[in-house]
Amino acid sequence: MKADRFEHFVAIDWSGAVGERHAGIAVAIASTGREAPRIVRPGHRWSRVEVARWLIAEAPPDSLIGLDLGISLPFTDRAAFLPGWSESPADARGLWALVEQICADVPHLSASSFVDHLDVAPHYRRHGGREGALFGGGRGRFRVTERAQEALGCRPYSNFNLVGAAQVGKSSLTGMRLLHRVANHVPVWPIDPLPAKGSVIVEIYTTIAAMVAGRAPGRSKMRSIEEVNTALTALGSETLPASFGPSSAPIDDHRSDALVTAAWLRHSGGVAKLWQPPALTPQIAQTEGWTFGAR
Repeated sequence: MKADRFEHFVAIDWSGAVGERHAGIAVAIASTGREAPRIVRPGHRWSRVEVARWLIAEAPPDSLIGLDLGISLPFTDRAAFLPGWSESPADARGLWALVEQICADVPHLSASSFVDHLDVAPHYRRHGGREGALFGGGRGRFRVTERAQEALGCRPYSNFNLVGAAQVGKSSLTGMRLLHRVANHVPVWPIDPLPAKGSVIVEIYTTIAAMVAGRAPGRSKMRSIEEVNTALTALGSETLPASFGPSSAPIDDHRSDALVTAAWLRHSGGVAKLWQPPALTPQIAQTEGWTFGAR
């Protein structure tokens, strides 16, 4: 199995915010070679449903597609996603289906009904000081891959935490609704094995990409063209074209995250050891999944 067979590299900065269309969603794509990544539909404000449709019908073939969200919840620490509940699923695909089932009537791939569910809410930390009795205290429960992220110098948040600007709980749950829609069209590694051909979706953490590009974990966000170009150069990419503006011009961190991470996927997608992290067991692959680049 060759992991360096991909022709295109897509990074999607995701959003779990309320509403239909989100400034926080950005899609960037890089092709083989050194050409700078580009933004897909520049100036467009994506909806989550549109991203799902794009992944199914418009994403180029043989793409390595990174989604900046948690594709599952912690399982290994307690041998269950939602311990104590008889309906707790046995694997990640079952979790996606459960989130979709509970939220089927909620528009825009929102997941508010899931965290409000009487059997689910006790596991979450929510706004207004509402910390469920099963949240676990402290920083909450973590997946094995998030412990691997910590070992790299990152500071991940529990997917059961819905509080704070850096939380990923909401984006992860809305992402699970997306994955439920697209997973029969595009495999999701490592829940699905890396296919011999065609596209594959992986979970990404944009801080890892920024670190490989030379940024410190606490300074991973890039908000000027100059900063983005410096990171792209470190990843073996050409810099952004003049149409993006002068080097001093600002850029929102959603687009910068997507651009740099697309270049990083091109830079790192063929590194065999990143597809074989030592802690990734078959059970973890099926339940918690993994973050590409964590090792």
